[in-house]
Amino acid sequence: MKKFETNAIRTQADQSSSREHSVPLYLTSSFTFDDAEQMRAMFADELEGNIYSRFSNPNTSEFIEKMCLLEGAEAGYATASGMAAVFAGFMALLKSGDHIISSSSIFGSTHTVITKFLPKWGITHSYADVNKPETWVGLIQKNTKMIFIESPSNPGLDIIDLKWLADLANKNNIILNVDNCFATPFIQRPIEFGAHLVIHSGTKYLDGQGRVLGGIILGKKELIKEIYTFCRSTGPSLSPFNAWVLSKSLETLSIRMERHSENAHKLAVYLESHKEIIQVRYPFLRSHPQYETAKKQMSLGGGIVSFEIKGGIERGKEFLNALEMCSLTANLGDTRTIATHPASTTHAKLSEEERSSVGITPGLVRISVGLENIQDIIDDISKALESSKI
Repeated sequence: MKKFETNAIRTQADQSSSREHSVPLYLTSSFTFDDAEQMRAMFADELEGNIYSRFSNPNTSEFIEKMCLLEGAEAGYATASGMAAVFAGFMALLKSGDHIISSSSIFGSTHTVITKFLPKWGITHSYADVNKPETWVGLIQKNTKMIFIESPSNPGLDIIDLKWLADLANKNNIILNVDNCFATPFIQRPIEFGAHLVIHSGTKYLDGQGRVLGGIILGKKELIKEIYTFCRSTGPSLSPFNAWVLSKSLETLSIRMERHSENAHKLAVYLESHKEIIQVRYPFLRSHPQYETAKKQMSLGGGIVSFEIKGGIERGKEFLNALEMCSLTANLGDTRTIATHPASTTHAKLSEEERSSVGITPGLVRISVGLENIQDIIDDISKALESSKI
């Protein structure tokens, strides 16, 4: 069985008659048929093949095949964005009257989908506290159909014991759906611990250079079949060009994640001793409350560091304004280091009470640590901490 890096590099669409070394772009909306019978058979799912790029395309198929190998999944479907994958996972598998349990530590847009849109279709939810696993069992109802989590979470980097949660889900015939965006399959493979579905925003580390939008949902064949049917009809499909970019990006995922993690760990250690920092969160710091769990299910700590800066929300904003090299942008997982202030941006739509309940304090800063020289990253952040004192 080939190793991770080899699968990421050598998994390609079939070579055409032109004998290309790098897979070409298939920028076509549709595909032709040899005759009427072949056309009929493909539409009836009796024959495999490309019909229309909203359904499938050689570029998207290659990206999906690679991700299935890397995550250890049976099947997958690629979407136009990470949030399209999140939404498809909900809408294809849930119906009116169903109930989901979600960790309270999730991305702001996912929170909006769960609290604002799912109730319109009669789908209810309960939020569970990552730091109180003993309370999860009591949240399960007769109509609970799915457990949705992020681990590590955005932006507080909470870690959930995936094996324990998968056992709980299986015992109660519940689908376990894991957003693995922060870790990537190079660092963590939730399916190995029993997860039924895994979701990624390809816009983040899978691309890794801030170029394209994309998403993917992977898992058990019978679940992906339902998701494929939903997406084929509703159209949140990944474009062939973006699929081509993402597939090529996977070839460098392992070496990028190694450098991201190395830089992030060094930055976290530096910040932990800084007098202007109240608390640092990084999965591979011994001070992290779920450090042992992180070490058990992650091979590296990942590229995200979160910390609480003295001075609250105003100090957080002043810190961002004082940065000279680090970027201020609505993304993460880039080669370039990115700083955000969740309370005023990504999680601003949450109430102050909701933010507080998931550890998003007024002075919390999230750093997506890039691939620059670590000393340059530390110098920029250090200067910003000093010049932003209130």
